[in-house]
Amino acid sequence: MPHTVVLIRHAQALHNVDQDWSIHDPSLSPLGLEQCHELREDLLQRFGDETDALIIVSPMRRTIQTALLSLDWLIERGVRIQADARWQENSAKPCDIGSSVDDLKAEFAKVDFSAVDPVYPDKTSPRGAKYAFTKEAILERARSGVQDIQERKERLILVVSHSGFLRLGVTGHWFFNGDYRTFELDGHNEPGQPPKLKQLEATLSGGLGKSWPNPVVIGSELPIPEALPRGKRHIQDITSPTSDDGLL
Repeated sequence: MPHTVVLIRHAQALHNVDQDWSIHDPSLSPLGLEQCHELREDLLQRFGDETDALIIVSPMRRTIQTALLSLDWLIERGVRIQADARWQENSAKPCDIGSSVDDLKAEFAKVDFSAVDPVYPDKTSPRGAKYAFTKEAILERARSGVQDIQERKERLILVVSHSGFLRLGVTGHWFFNGDYRTFELDGHNEPGQPPKLKQLEATLSGGLGKSWPNPVVIGSELPIPEALPRGKRHIQDITSPTSDDGLL
């Protein structure tokens, strides 16, 4: 049987309120906390009988908080919640740079951080190049993240991630804060080809009906450093609207 994959964008965070990208690793806003309640009720209704499940989260405060508040009913049943740096947001702006794993462990005891890449949250040094804000790096970690899901034994995988990464790296679809889309991931892909996610018709406008249905091209808008003007090829010089943006 194919995996069922639920891709969730975190609820509204403090940087979304006024599009203040200077806030480092922001927490959820008051509205975001309310959105988690709505998300919880919908997911519980749709997947309330599931036990063979795994929760994967981007290791950032807003995604972890969203998972803990909206998927608590699964966690209480013993479903693991595992942090994975591959699902973090695209840009190198402060809002999209995570906190240290030691700090997160102290703050979120229910989350398993054991598999988080030791380089996290670095995105800008040569060591952190696999998480750089470039088209090549983003598409590769998206491919790797989906491939990892395909190899999991659990049949239901819920991933709490970010707008820019889910849209431009993984699915080609928009996500409203606190909304989700459901996909099937078939393990019978062609040899040498990446696994493909097939979205269910029920979530073409998001599971809560809040997300734009218009698709975009995966990888579009993402920077290719070699194509940038001289002097703008360092990751910290790239300015882009494709971080945790859109449908605030």
